[in-house]
Amino acid sequence: MSRTSMGLSESLSAYLRRVGAHEDTDLKALRAETAPLSAAGMQIGAEQGRFMALLVELTGAKKALEVGTFTGYSAMAVVKAMGPNGKLTALDVSKEFTDIARKHWAKAGIAGQIDLRLAPATESLAKLIAAGESGTYDFAFIDANKADYDAYYEAALKLVRTGGLIAIDNVLWGGAVIDITDNSVDTVAIRAINEKLATDSRVSVSMIPIGDGLTLARKK
Repeated sequence: MSRTSMGLSESLSAYLRRVGAHEDTDLKALRAETAPLSAAGMQIGAEQGRFMALLVELTGAKKALEVGTFTGYSAMAVVKAMGPNGKLTALDVSKEFTDIARKHWAKAGIAGQIDLRLAPATESLAKLIAAGESGTYDFAFIDANKADYDAYYEAALKLVRTGGLIAIDNVLWGGAVIDITDNSVDTVAIRAINEKLATDSRVSVSMIPIGDGLTLARKK
């Protein structure tokens, strides 16, 4: 995740957030509580949250999946965009961070719309597929353990309906994807999923330079 978009100056980022990335009081409160955390950089930026919310509104999504929830900002943005009839399944492993999410979801009146499952995401995704939920989700957001991105993507592709949208975060990885000296596990995994998506005939793809890079894959 990234709280700002790559390549923008602080002043230009501030301008973008002020005029093009509206945050309501619930989202602002969640961002404020997350900011002092040492892991605060894992939270998506306001502009990415607004962009994802607009995608949800445009597609009319009512059932969403999130792989990697952190303190719940992206989940809140998506659920609010879906409206009172929307449902989101959120997958994470951290009780500490998701306790913050639960508190703010409750304050925002959306807690009842979110099914939070604390377990390794690969296990939770397999259970969703086994439960017969393939092809029932309208939107999926992937932003968890980078080494498992391929597994998350393949599971999401099963769970999302034809015409549904998968959004994959951190695909530019701070520029490390083009650093030939960086062969860390996470960087190699992100490079691999990027190359795979570039030629995957099952989806229509666009990589957007927002936040730390966001790939949109529409299931054909």
